[in-house]
Amino acid sequence: MESSHLHLFFGGSYSNIHALKALKYEAGKLQIPAKNIYHTGDVVGYCASPNETVNAVREWGINVIAGNVEVQLSDGEEDCGCNFEEGSRCSNFSNLWYPFAKIQVSQANIDWMKTLNNHQIIVIDGLRLGIIHGGIENISEFIFKSTPSSIKEKIIKKLNVDVIVAGHCGIPFMQQLGNAHWINPGVIGMPANDGTTKVWYTIYNSETKTFSSHALKYDFNKTSEEMVQKQLPMEYAKTIVDGIWDNCEILPSEETKMQGVELKEESISIQLEKSRV
Repeated sequence: MESSHLHLFFGGSYSNIHALKALKYEAGKLQIPAKNIYHTGDVVGYCASPNETVNAVREWGINVIAGNVEVQLSDGEEDCGCNFEEGSRCSNFSNLWYPFAKIQVSQANIDWMKTLNNHQIIVIDGLRLGIIHGGIENISEFIFKSTPSSIKEKIIKKLNVDVIVAGHCGIPFMQQLGNAHWINPGVIGMPANDGTTKVWYTIYNSETKTFSSHALKYDFNKTSEEMVQKQLPMEYAKTIVDGIWDNCEILPSEETKMQGVELKEESISIQLEKSRV
């Protein structure tokens, strides 16, 4: 019997087929239907199975918005559009993994990417949610917990929503902003820079009106081994097994301080009576 009161949100599968399969297994155990599952983009990324991961996402039948990688691939661009600084380590690494992905992804999957919207608005039990990748004007904008509230509130106001579910930054967090909330469900394709191999997703339970973050375990050794075999950046293959990012170039100072500090599962309740709807 389907658990229609549960909705699952996640981001950044990043070509990590083993993490995606593990998440699909968890969703199956919880009996969450595909129509209640939302991917915040960057299906393709750093790991070794770009085409297989896109195939698996499509076959699963879940809701997907475009990440910057999907936009760049569908436009035939030569870089990932991740908003990395030119000449930075992340930018240099992307010069290795992005061309690999571009060669691997089939034309049929590129055509599918062209159909994806860059955001989606849904309503669950009167709660209006905006699902985005990074920002609105800038799809590859990095928005962290420490990012000024004014930036988040502007997006909330623009979309006229009670909750934003956003991806891209790679670190899960939950934050109340007045009567609204900002939820980053985390990504499943890479660890969250907390010194563990865990990856993250979030569930909304409409019976308890609660968002809760959840750690996911999967066969990270196999993911790392396949990255090495495909001659993808060794630094990212290492991150898969030690949980520490190679660098903190994209991180604000607050998030940089948290490198290696193990993240804990958290939850936040939504007061519907305060919502705009």
